[in-house]
Amino acid sequence: MRKLLICLAALLAGGTAAAQHQHGKPGAGAPEAFTAAPAFGLDGTLWLVRPMVDRIVVTHSRDLGKTFSQPVMVTPEPMNLDWGPDARARIVVDDKGGLVVTFGTFQDKNFNGRAYFARSTDNGASFARPRPITADTTSQRFEVAGVDPSGRVFAAWLDKRNIASARAAGRAYPGAALAYAWEDGKADFSETAIALDNTCECCRIGLAFAGAGRPALVFRNIFPGSVRDHAVITFQDEKTPGPVRRVSVDDWKIEACPHHGPSLAVAPDGSYHVAWFTDGAARKGVFYARADSADAPFSVPRALSKPDRQPARPYLLASGAALHLVWKEFDGTKAVVRWQVSHDSGRQWTEARTVADTEDASDHPLLVADRQRVYLSWLTKIEGYRLIALEDQP
Repeated sequence: MRKLLICLAALLAGGTAAAQHQHGKPGAGAPEAFTAAPAFGLDGTLWLVRPMVDRIVVTHSRDLGKTFSQPVMVTPEPMNLDWGPDARARIVVDDKGGLVVTFGTFQDKNFNGRAYFARSTDNGASFARPRPITADTTSQRFEVAGVDPSGRVFAAWLDKRNIASARAAGRAYPGAALAYAWEDGKADFSETAIALDNTCECCRIGLAFAGAGRPALVFRNIFPGSVRDHAVITFQDEKTPGPVRRVSVDDWKIEACPHHGPSLAVAPDGSYHVAWFTDGAARKGVFYARADSADAPFSVPRALSKPDRQPARPYLLASGAALHLVWKEFDGTKAVVRWQVSHDSGRQWTEARTVADTEDASDHPLLVADRQRVYLSWLTKIEGYRLIALEDQP
């Protein structure tokens, strides 16, 4: 245990304790996840959740990432953590200051997963023993959680519980279901419901809220012909998923797992903003599109970079009247994070700027905001964890 905590401290300070994501079968000798997910508390504390080999730990900073507390263990025993390229442990802070950590594990060598959560009610001093989000044991992966405007915790994930019954009835069942649950107010989650069947089974989900009890989810869907393009569902209320809205016709026909999920932001004016990666017949690279409302069509996609720069991992965040967008690309020598900001709901954007770079392995770039400003949150192998203030330029 002591060695594990020393390794994490070294990594946060800029050590090289972890390896970059790789592909392969889970189990003995599987690569370690190289991720760090942030969240700000109401008091300005920065919380960070990290997988370390076979444990999940949480640490916090009261000086914007300059120094961190000793890590607190979320998982009391070793677990076979999901290290997939689009998987990550996540942390959210509810309206009472409680912390909820979600993460995934592998159940077997066929990538069947199990989604867990753990809650802290003592300001991160300790966590209750992790429990599955759902009682079903079939498979859940790529869980995402968020706090809606009323303070309730919502979770969604990709779920394979409906495959067996479909096959028993002689029906094909490509992909997985988009499943969800709400925290029930008793430190547990409600029964699982299915929002949509037959989504792509191996990409992260993007989550935002259109209002209290109205989650909005962006995901890679499976359209007819095994075309894996992106779609959005907005809940009409907490129990009623709305219709599927296709973001773009990229025509990416693939009988495999892209492992490259989208990002979603809903601005205060109700406009929707999506950024994503595609390798489709119609377009290739990283793109952005907007819609005026939950019912409006999306705009013609805008390319964020040239394909030869290997753009990847876009992330959006709406903060006040500003909309921020980052992504990662390769400049021929280094991996760089590019940033743009819009002050008119995505109609116009500043010129893209490089705000960070590294010469070695790195996590996806993420955005996080406190009450004052927006920050880039980025974990790199050489530099360690960085929280970089994005100086807004109207």
